[in-house]
Amino acid sequence: MPPEGEPAWPGLEVSGVIDAVGPGVGNFAPGDAVCALLAGGGYAEYCVADVGLVLPVPAGTSLVEAAGLVEAACTVWSNLRFAGARPGDSVLIHGGSGGIGSLGIQIAKAAGLHVLATARGPERTAACARLGADVAIDYIDDEFEEIAAAEGGVDIILDILGAVYLGRNIEALAPGGRLVVLGLQGGSHAEIDLGVLTRKRASVAGTTLRSRPLEQKEAIVADVLASVWPWIPGTVAPVIGATFPLEDAASAHMALESGDVFGKIVLTAPAAS
Repeated sequence: MPPEGEPAWPGLEVSGVIDAVGPGVGNFAPGDAVCALLAGGGYAEYCVADVGLVLPVPAGTSLVEAAGLVEAACTVWSNLRFAGARPGDSVLIHGGSGGIGSLGIQIAKAAGLHVLATARGPERTAACARLGADVAIDYIDDEFEEIAAAEGGVDIILDILGAVYLGRNIEALAPGGRLVVLGLQGGSHAEIDLGVLTRKRASVAGTTLRSRPLEQKEAIVADVLASVWPWIPGTVAPVIGATFPLEDAASAHMALESGDVFGKIVLTAPAAS
């Protein structure tokens, strides 16, 4: 089993204080505290972001916390939308102790979904339950597809592991269920029983945030601002598991690869003089 946690997409988000704005930017000004979705390159003291991908830091949220918000919120919310999630639907979130999963549990719960989440070990499953998971599953000791089947199957699965869980995920789906593959930590090649897929009238889709066209990312960010930002920080909050100074990015990567950190790993740059 590969380590659970973050997909290997480092550097896709940033938070800080605006140093300068370009021509025609009227909704932000130098000195504003913001966070932003990036195409990459978040390992820097300064970066440039398209104004359509910039969000205000929610009141009561620190810059470190805001650095763990944007990519996870955009990933989770856009894929719940993509899967047609409605209040009362059930969703299974794999990697509930990762930066995306820990925020995803909270967002799904705030959206009125019945949330199942997988994590490694009793301490992590207990933490997922505290975040709002209705059913927290230890993937070491429990068969998540059997637990899902006992509930009649789940309507939506958000999966970061890919091939290693593909067949089991399909078994866990309810009739008409939707499996959305967000990451490939467990490989990219697998075989499935198409008979199970067709009997369930289920669907499998893959999505990614990083390679989307700018206009699609801007639409996602706008939707997150309108739909998710009002829940922060009272209902939804990023889980920051560890911080590392920018110059120690190598240690941050080792922590990421270990799978031992619960929540987001954030790099911090020196304060501006």
